[in-house]
Amino acid sequence: MNKADELRKTFLEFFKEKGHLIYPSSSLLPRGDNTLLFTNAGMNQFKIYFLGEAEPPSKRITTCQKCLRAGGKHNDLDNVGFTRRHHTFFEMLGNFSFGDYFKKEAILWAWELLTKVFKIPKEKLYVSVYYKDDEAYYIWRDEVSIDEKRIFKFDEKDNFWEMGDIGPCGPSTEIHYDLGDEILELWNIVFMEFNRKSDGSLEPLPKKNVDTGMGLERLLSVIEGVNNNYHTSLFMPIIKEIENLTGVKYEEKTGVSHRVVADHIRALVFAISDGIYPSNYSRGYVLRRILRRAYKFAQKLNVNEPILYRLVDVVYEIMRNAYPEISKNLKTIKEIIKNEEEKYIQTIGKNVIYLIEVIENSNETIKGEDIFKLYDTYGIPLDLIEEYAKDKNLKLDLEGYDKLLDERKRQTKEKRNIMLIEDWDYIDDNYRSTKFVGYDFMEYKTKIAKYKIENDKIYIVLFESPFYPEGGGQVGDKGVLILEDNEIEIFDTKKIVSDIVLFGKLKNNIKLNNLEVLAKVDENLRRANMRAHTATHLLHSSLHRIIGEHALQQGSLVENDRLRFDFSHPKPLSDKEIKEIERLVNEKIRENLEVIWEYKNYLRAINEGAIAIFEEKYGDIVRVVSIGDFSKELCGGTHVKRTGEIGFFKIIKEESVSSGIRRINAYVGIKAFEYIKENEEILKKASILLKSDIKEIPEKLEKIIFENKNMKVKYNELLDKYISIYSKTITPKEFNGYRYYFEVLRDVDMEFLRKLADQLQKDDLIILLFSKLEDKIIAHFRVGKFLKYKFNANNLMIEILGKGGGSDIKAEGGTENLKILENLEDKIKNALSNK
Repeated sequence: MNKADELRKTFLEFFKEKGHLIYPSSSLLPRGDNTLLFTNAGMNQFKIYFLGEAEPPSKRITTCQKCLRAGGKHNDLDNVGFTRRHHTFFEMLGNFSFGDYFKKEAILWAWELLTKVFKIPKEKLYVSVYYKDDEAYYIWRDEVSIDEKRIFKFDEKDNFWEMGDIGPCGPSTEIHYDLGDEILELWNIVFMEFNRKSDGSLEPLPKKNVDTGMGLERLLSVIEGVNNNYHTSLFMPIIKEIENLTGVKYEEKTGVSHRVVADHIRALVFAISDGIYPSNYSRGYVLRRILRRAYKFAQKLNVNEPILYRLVDVVYEIMRNAYPEISKNLKTIKEIIKNEEEKYIQTIGKNVIYLIEVIENSNETIKGEDIFKLYDTYGIPLDLIEEYAKDKNLKLDLEGYDKLLDERKRQTKEKRNIMLIEDWDYIDDNYRSTKFVGYDFMEYKTKIAKYKIENDKIYIVLFESPFYPEGGGQVGDKGVLILEDNEIEIFDTKKIVSDIVLFGKLKNNIKLNNLEVLAKVDENLRRANMRAHTATHLLHSSLHRIIGEHALQQGSLVENDRLRFDFSHPKPLSDKEIKEIERLVNEKIRENLEVIWEYKNYLRAINEGAIAIFEEKYGDIVRVVSIGDFSKELCGGTHVKRTGEIGFFKIIKEESVSSGIRRINAYVGIKAFEYIKENEEILKKASILLKSDIKEIPEKLEKIIFENKNMKVKYNELLDKYISIYSKTITPKEFNGYRYYFEVLRDVDMEFLRKLADQLQKDDLIILLFSKLEDKIIAHFRVGKFLKYKFNANNLMIEILGKGGGSDIKAEGGTENLKILENLEDKIKNALSNK
């Protein structure tokens, strides 16, 4: 057990003796909380208890929480390595009271733990309080007996904590340690006793709570008597290993690169272990940025090959007692980090030359257009450009860059037909927004609220709409609007601001005199969409159970008995995993589970285990779709009433979308049945052709493949002998002092020409071989090494054939212009006479 292990255990056991429940650290991946990129504080997993949305398992809880701060509001990334205490990954020791003890106990216990248990000298400690919090001040002065000169009063900026613009808040008190050259904030104790109202006023909370946090790394630095977190036993073994791998010794003044790498590898190990993988999306992008920043600083230590993955074991050795779960993910962690390093070297690494060129040609500021070109053309991320610019004391024209980026986004939106409809032909004075009634009705009598006619198309907004607008991956409904004496075909539905807009096609010049309509959704298509959407939820939950909860949704498409589901996962699914996923989804379909939806408070839904999508924005009240006790997601889409309606689920393809993102394509219902029937027909045809039973097809094909392989070997042997004999019948020609082979063959492929050239090749010869193969001419040229300074094979190919590709000594090409054969030898002599 190392010193950090001892401190964790001592802290937790101390508060256990004070009646606290030792609660495990939550994942760095905030479950269902779309307001956070990562778990970044000890209180994150208890937010729902502080807000009174649920009852805690105990009124007193203590934890050692894994935290990661990089991106978002709490972003320490750019400071990491340059200061003594900034980190991406860190551990937060905390004790919490939910309506139980308050200021006196929290202060006295903190003082007892620090001075009596950890034996930190009292004279080294100072405290600060909120300047209006007299109660905390008197507890420190009278109960703890600290000299008033060691108690400092600060304003809201330093000693008042707020969860947001409105909601729980309260004063805090902090314990500081005197390092001599600086004062170190050691422990922060927050007293949640007020509720901030929308008008800015404060009202007392019915239950008063305590939220405390002490960074383990800071505490360890005090206990071990060092003034730098990186010099503690949590970091020095990593730094020593970096020295071993790079040969560069660590020194505090020049050790920025060592510190950056040591910090970032801890973040990578714990994030990947918790199922957060590098990608181009949200959390994954931040993690990729951390990894690339680590490798960029590793390059300053003379590293030009993957190295970060080789540090994983030393991190594990330090943390294994506190977090043994890392052991089962070690192989995956190393594979992902190494793969990312290799891709960085192959892609970003080779394009850094363009970044260096821009930096060398920039005076004081790198232009916005240069930044955009580096990002858009060469794939160099902004944070990497910032790092290199910082090294050369260059500023960035981010305003110019942002304008170009916004323009590109605007162009992309236009391409995707993301539109706003203006200048409506008619707007009802009473219209405010569309009411969606499609959860309960597929046919509804209503009135037109707005419309606009453009040639043969019409855009219509109804007061009430049974048509589901595209969203949440589900495509928009189709159907028909029935008027008094006509009808309008609806081919798409989209949500534009507060309007549900129906995209219609006009069959003739109708007049909208009577605005009352019967809106009819294409029921067959809607039910097919519903089957696919509910199956998507079953698939998501099945992925969590079979490959892990890191398999988070990254995108989806739901349409007409077909679904496409993108999820985070570092490698292809095995055949076994695909079969198991199919089996589990179909098992839940056969169980005919009830599908229910209800509206709930967002935090309550999350506490009950509902899955939320990080990029989605949710209000206080959300729609929760539950499938038995198997799946629970926040979702606004339409679903079947029971899973049995889905019929059948069949995965047709699993593929990569991008690094760390996989995609499953699947059919359900009628499409799945048709897919099986199509494949059955293919098997029947194969069975007839092979004259075997369907079950025997694989065995029969293996036999044919084996026989074909043997025949190919024999064929190649005979071909080689034939070419060898044939080559001896050919004699070289001579022109302008140069010897060359010129042959026009028929019905032989490029491989034949290559093998023949191998037989004919000599250092002082040029080889020009052609073949008329079906309706085209193919050619293979060689130039002997003694002649390559006078002739270039690729140039000869272009001059004679008109096109081709290759090098100075070997080239190949082809053309469909058969007239090239006319006067071919004259063209060759002309090419040879130019030298």
